[in-house]
Amino acid sequence: MTTLHPTDRFPAPPTTAAPAADEPFLRRVRKGRPEDPRWARPAFLALLLAIALAYLWNLSASGYANSFYSAAVQAGSQSWKAFFFGSLDAANAITVDKPPATLWPMALSVRILGLSSWAILAPQVLMGVATAGVLYAAVRRRFGVAAGLIAMAVFALTPVAALMFRFNNPDALLALLMTVTVYCVLRTLENGRTKWLVWAGVAVGLAFLSKTLQAFLILPPLAVLYAVCAPTTVRKRFGQLGLAALAMVVAGGWWVAIVELWPASSRPYIGGSQNNSFLELTFGYNGLGRISGDETGSVGGGGGGGQSGGQWGETGIGRMFNSEIGSQISWLLPAALILLLAGIWITWKAKRTDTARAAFLAWGGSLLMTAVVFSFMAGIFHQYYTVALAPYIAALVGMGVTVLWEERAKWAASGVLGTTVAVTALWSYVLLGRTPDYLPWLRWAVLIGGLAGAAGLLLAGRAGRRLAFAAVGIGFVASLAGPTAYTLSTLNTGHQGSIVTAGPAGASAMGGGGRGGPGGGGGMQPPGQNSRQRQNGQNNQADQQGGAMGRPPTGGQGGFPGGGRQAQGQGNQQNGMPGGGPGGMAEGGMPGGGGMGGLLNGSSVGSQAKKLLEKNADAYTWAAAAIGSQNAASYQLATGDPVMAIGGFNGSDPSPTLAQFKQYVEDGRIHYFISSGTGGMGGDSGTSSKINSWVEDTFEKVTAGSSTFYDLTRSKS
Repeated sequence: MTTLHPTDRFPAPPTTAAPAADEPFLRRVRKGRPEDPRWARPAFLALLLAIALAYLWNLSASGYANSFYSAAVQAGSQSWKAFFFGSLDAANAITVDKPPATLWPMALSVRILGLSSWAILAPQVLMGVATAGVLYAAVRRRFGVAAGLIAMAVFALTPVAALMFRFNNPDALLALLMTVTVYCVLRTLENGRTKWLVWAGVAVGLAFLSKTLQAFLILPPLAVLYAVCAPTTVRKRFGQLGLAALAMVVAGGWWVAIVELWPASSRPYIGGSQNNSFLELTFGYNGLGRISGDETGSVGGGGGGGQSGGQWGETGIGRMFNSEIGSQISWLLPAALILLLAGIWITWKAKRTDTARAAFLAWGGSLLMTAVVFSFMAGIFHQYYTVALAPYIAALVGMGVTVLWEERAKWAASGVLGTTVAVTALWSYVLLGRTPDYLPWLRWAVLIGGLAGAAGLLLAGRAGRRLAFAAVGIGFVASLAGPTAYTLSTLNTGHQGSIVTAGPAGASAMGGGGRGGPGGGGGMQPPGQNSRQRQNGQNNQADQQGGAMGRPPTGGQGGFPGGGRQAQGQGNQQNGMPGGGPGGMAEGGMPGGGGMGGLLNGSSVGSQAKKLLEKNADAYTWAAAAIGSQNAASYQLATGDPVMAIGGFNGSDPSPTLAQFKQYVEDGRIHYFISSGTGGMGGDSGTSSKINSWVEDTFEKVTAGSSTFYDLTRSKS
């Protein structure tokens, strides 16, 4: 095949001046760029609107989604200090175990609109829409409108994207900012202007304030790419990279500097750390510990690398395709890898500064770097982390398909295009076969349609226009039918808890024999909402925890007192909250079936318990205290009053100490202690265990419905 010089087919990005200043902004938005076809901007806006409406559909079904972050959002809407630090409660006892940037848009939304599922989750949807828009802008500039629209569609129809841009975890903002970073790098590669590279540094710095070191994964390939391919002198390139690094440090470091310099006695404890240090959290529990599996305070370690399995699933080169991860992200991952190679091959002989090849290297390098780290990290890893790959895959598919289509007259190009569709159809057949009871006819339709489309694409360059476009249509539908079905299932279902997955029940099996799909109760429902939705909590890790928190299992398979595996199934409705049945949360803080539900998911709060905590709550700094952030979050969201999370998320952080807790009680700052039935985390020597034992030995027990509390104002004596 004759190597295509990209400028032959795809003209260089526009370098003309911006539209006239007197042209109305809305008109420019509506009409788009002069060089685009007339249908381009309406198609783009229509697809953007469709994504927004689809992602907003049934949004409130997820209730408070992850109660851990929702409680912090609620706190930030009540206290500017909690807003700044990312505190779990408005009284600022402890923070979440991430930086607070993701919480800020949601907290502002709740401050304006009031606490509700929509107010919390709508900003996440807007981030998804923004990601699609930036992705279109990045791809369209070099490869045309069709490539941009294809990239948008592939991104929006990725199941894990439909999950996480409707959920309140930090991954949505991270994915948006990573997409912005690549866009800015590609812009500066067009003409070597420093400002776009500086903006890329700012985006990475802000991404660091969303999910710390994960933001740095794409830096090596992008930095090398710019150093080699930028259209300017070597000296200037490295100077620009230095300025971008400085911008990154400033954008991400200002908050870190304030937190580290702020007197620890007057700020909340840094959740997830063992020494009340954000830097320790960054480089330990949230950083290198995720790679090595050595995470102090974690609920369990990893697989140790290689092909070994662990608490968080199998590690190795096939991790992105296995039964845990494959259905979330990998539908078009083989296609993206094939098209990456094809794109590099086609542009191989282009000049050093060619922006088409640079685009393939930027998106492809970001994909490979992130996927390899995800595949081999031995520490905590959840399926939804893979949403970070969705924009990279979508861009490569949009660019690669468009380039090969332009070269379809050559056998090699049409052959690669047909092979890509065939491989995608075969892989979709495999993935759909993992949920044989879900649309069983679809896998055969995808396989037959995909192979037929692939055969047609082989002849696309020699067949008539009508046959060629028919082959494209069949191949496109077959390639996207599987992920579309899983995405629609995701959009039609609520998701709650700390560990959620996309797709129908059973789409994601967890390592060590546990099952994914609908899990035990999770999260919290805003009062009065229907909870027919799936409680997608995936508490199967409990089966393997053993001594993960410093104590051996005491019965059954669970790692906590009470043993047994938590049942998998729909959460039940109880006083307007999910739980209370098999697979749900028993009122009072721990799962009805034992296991780790109280750690990974919220509790059901009954009306009597809510009434008890609300009585005279204004007279106390904290209406109650509970072991573990999810338990505390559930009661805080139900009552609207601060609830102290003893030990942070896992209940293993040494905050507050027993002496500090005794002082709080003596000063009359905490009203109730919520009994979790676990005896505390970290064994008998753990801080939470000591507090739990002291409370049980010292204060009177109070029952409200089926919940147990200890009144810290009434001693047994």
